[in-house]
Amino acid sequence: MSAVMDTASTFAWLMNLRNAGSSLGLERMRELSLRLGNPQNSAPCIHIAGTNGKGSTAAMIEAIQRAHGRTTGLYTSPHLIEIGERIQVNRQLMPTERVLKVAEEIRPHIESMTAKNKEGAPTFFEAITAIAFLEFKRAKVDVVVLETGLGGRLDATNICLPLVTVITSIGLDHQDFLGDTIEAIAFEKAGIIKAGVPCVISKVPAEAEAVLVAQAKKVGAPVYFVRDRFKSGLPQTSLVGEHQQWNAGAALLASELAAGLTFDEAKAKVALRSVNWGGRWQKLKLNDGRDLIIDGSHNEEGVRATESLLAKLNKPTVIVGALGVERARTLLAAVAKYAGEIILVSPTHERACTIAEIKALVPLDYRGMVRSSAVGELFPSPMQCSAAGQVLVMGSLYLVGEVLARYEGKPAPHNSWQDKLSVKS
Repeated sequence: MSAVMDTASTFAWLMNLRNAGSSLGLERMRELSLRLGNPQNSAPCIHIAGTNGKGSTAAMIEAIQRAHGRTTGLYTSPHLIEIGERIQVNRQLMPTERVLKVAEEIRPHIESMTAKNKEGAPTFFEAITAIAFLEFKRAKVDVVVLETGLGGRLDATNICLPLVTVITSIGLDHQDFLGDTIEAIAFEKAGIIKAGVPCVISKVPAEAEAVLVAQAKKVGAPVYFVRDRFKSGLPQTSLVGEHQQWNAGAALLASELAAGLTFDEAKAKVALRSVNWGGRWQKLKLNDGRDLIIDGSHNEEGVRATESLLAKLNKPTVIVGALGVERARTLLAAVAKYAGEIILVSPTHERACTIAEIKALVPLDYRGMVRSSAVGELFPSPMQCSAAGQVLVMGSLYLVGEVLARYEGKPAPHNSWQDKLSVKS
């Protein structure tokens, strides 16, 4: 069989895992990691959970660690364009070809587990997590920065033994998986808190904080609050918005508390001012000199965090696409306050709202123009946009990925690489 056929076969196998959907739990991941020699234990790690801000905080912590001369492993999700964005060593993406190669290595273990117990078959996300752990072990990284995929307590990443844990935020999202109250979601996020391991808590609602503190007390974990550490002012960062300053505070405090990793506050603050993390109020220039801003805020908490930034724009053209009607409802209510024109699109994703669904959510008192389009029509070639004026893209990281790919002249993201969140039956 040729190498090309091998690659195609491996990709098809991974996609079968992906199409089987998601299932929370740790037993499958523990068994798979045991079969692979527990690669998650090869380097100290910092573990991050939260409704929003996980990826930005992870990128900030990674920058701080690298500024101290350490080789870093960074694991985040979802990716915007390429699967290798999830698995980075010193911010270098893991090539797709190597992802497939390592996938083929772990395939016999997953197939053996599946043959033994079909219900015990690892998921796509668990396979990618295992690939990340192996990549970091082989790269001999000094520290791993690990973002949870969904929740925390039963997330595949929660087999790690962290130096410090971070809770970035708590809001309503993924209620089908995590519960429909702030307290229930906080309980799931609190599942990453470990005995004796410092836990950093950023800006969360009071009812969530009570749950987090109770869990920390139950397991015997010391708690540190960003608000207490930075009473005189949050640290500055290159990422835009007050919410990013809270993330910067969490990143700096977590790095400060990570036992065994030397910490220089001056180096950390310089690193925070040079963080690069795509799709978070990211400002780009079109080839005619106009501004293009792209932001993946997609739930109520995220929209609230970015609304103050939206309010500072001068009647921008806002391109909106979303996954889920409730998410879209919150988004459209905010956008309609400030947009000069709203252009509705449907991201290339199985959970994306249709144009009709999202159009029905535009507030009746909105007086600007509303029209529908497609990403390909709006961004016909690299650095070009057919929409008028200052352009803002909002509502979904998957939409952001599509736009970024066209802006950069790259192939469209392969949607099959993204996690499928429907629960396995």
